[in-house]
Amino acid sequence: MGISGVFKRGQKEDKFVSLLIRQSEITASGLRLLEEWVSAPKVESKAVEQMRVKELEADEIRRILIDELHNTFITPFDREDIFSLSLYIDDVLDYAYTTVEEMRLLNIDADEYLTEMVKYTREATEELEFAIKRLSANPRVAGDHARRAKKMENEVDHLYRVAIGELFTKAKDFKPLMAMLRRREIYRHVSNMADQADKAADIMGMVVMKLT
Repeated sequence: MGISGVFKRGQKEDKFVSLLIRQSEITASGLRLLEEWVSAPKVESKAVEQMRVKELEADEIRRILIDELHNTFITPFDREDIFSLSLYIDDVLDYAYTTVEEMRLLNIDADEYLTEMVKYTREATEELEFAIKRLSANPRVAGDHARRAKKMENEVDHLYRVAIGELFTKAKDFKPLMAMLRRREIYRHVSNMADQADKAADIMGMVVMKLT
């Protein structure tokens, strides 16, 4: 059966796609707030508070999705893929909020590398959002968006390696080294955030492959 047939089998199945769309929208919105904050963290802004609201809202969507998985026998695609896709999207938003927490605790301001890494991760989440929205009617287009999300993660990975290399090249004595180690933790945290988007894109690619 083609993908159009799968998605037309019943209203209950369509609910999973709707929940994933909503979760991806909230996540992309949360990443835009993170990008806003790292661009001007010293400015009094409601971005962090709004991110926390987004995180709680997305957590609730995921709870509903898991409950629906328990209550539904037939799903539009493999229940394991639905669960994993939702999990990795949730992880992205969790990492976004804790990025702010870590930057505050470690007293680290955003630099050019960090700003670019957040930007590419935000773009990856937007590509995931587009992928899920296109899955039902245009699965191959969904696959294209998933590949674009992976490309954005590759950019983050490259920036991470360059940033780490520059950090340790500058380390001349112990005192600045400690500050550099704190900054490295933030780079690593944002890189891990992008990794979750990459894992979600992998799941999307598998879903498209199975349904087309």
